[in-house]
Amino acid sequence: MVKVLVVDDSVFMRNSLTRMLTSDPEIEVVGHAGDGLEGLEKIKTLNPDIITLDIEMPRMDGLQMLEKLMSTNPKPVLMISSLSFEGAEATLKALDLGALDYMPKYVEGTTVFAVAQKELTEKVKSLAKKNATVRFLAARLKNKPKTFSGMTSSSTSSVTASTPSRFGTSTATTQAQASQVKAGGLTMPSGKPKRDIVAIGVSTGGPPAVQQVLSALPENFPACILIAQHMPAAFTGAFAKRLDSLCKIKVKEAQTGDMLVPGVAYVCPGGQHISLDVHGAMPHIKVSPEPSSELYKPSASILNQSVAIMANKVVGLTMTGMGSDGCEGTKILKSKGGYILAQSEETCVVYGMPRAVVEAKLANEIVDLDDIAESIIKALYK
Repeated sequence: MVKVLVVDDSVFMRNSLTRMLTSDPEIEVVGHAGDGLEGLEKIKTLNPDIITLDIEMPRMDGLQMLEKLMSTNPKPVLMISSLSFEGAEATLKALDLGALDYMPKYVEGTTVFAVAQKELTEKVKSLAKKNATVRFLAARLKNKPKTFSGMTSSSTSSVTASTPSRFGTSTATTQAQASQVKAGGLTMPSGKPKRDIVAIGVSTGGPPAVQQVLSALPENFPACILIAQHMPAAFTGAFAKRLDSLCKIKVKEAQTGDMLVPGVAYVCPGGQHISLDVHGAMPHIKVSPEPSSELYKPSASILNQSVAIMANKVVGLTMTGMGSDGCEGTKILKSKGGYILAQSEETCVVYGMPRAVVEAKLANEIVDLDDIAESIIKALYK
């Protein structure tokens, strides 16, 4: 049984969330709190497995409570956010502070409520098992980000789909790496890369993971990045803006007609799909709600299928997330010559999407989150 503490200043929302959660026989709501101070006290006495947490509350808001919790008694936290730009910015801050994921607020009686109820219960049950991950994230907040030592000797390793490799950190270098240019903490090999498109599919736990990867890339990163992150439409603009402020590369919300520019990352708007359109003189980005039948918008599989037309120029990366979105598209991308990376189970908030890729024997490499930026750069030259 998963024990949940609901923290929200609205009686209506506390009752609504309780009804949603207890619709699942494996979930028990063990208590409620109306603000952050009460929430911290209830955690001491009730010891819940997971907390659902509102942001705007009196006395102590959700961000203040979260910061205090992660420094004293880290536990899995699911943010409950309003669908607004301000709510998105606060939610992204909460994910930086150690929250594992978020859910938008839905009102009973709307057509999406039943879907939201199913998503909420699935997330709560999955995230409640991640206490070790939370403690890892909380410890990381107290330390400086990893400093990359540069390309390693493992970049010359041969890798097969049936035997994915795991890259650690090494100080060894090879003759092929002798001529490298230091840039932004990572070293870029000289010469033109063989691949210049990176397609990223990611969901639960994605925003801080994507932020870590993109912020480690140097300003002269020689590839274009396309990102399908499962996220509501109200959040993607704030997500792209936040990444752009933190990264050396440029990050923007994608629009139809955007060209594939090296050193630019394009975040697909929520509720849309991002794909590569090769019609016309130059390949460009297409953003569209079609196909409308897809469960996820954006869909990582739609992205991967579309870039498969230029597969020998593509690095496909599947990161943390529930479900298996992206796997079918990755099969097509890999079969046509794409180079596939998958995030390791140990560093995923939810090992669903990468697991599907790994178990289908599609991954050329299984990579820890700390090493993904470096592995992307190496993959561009393979």
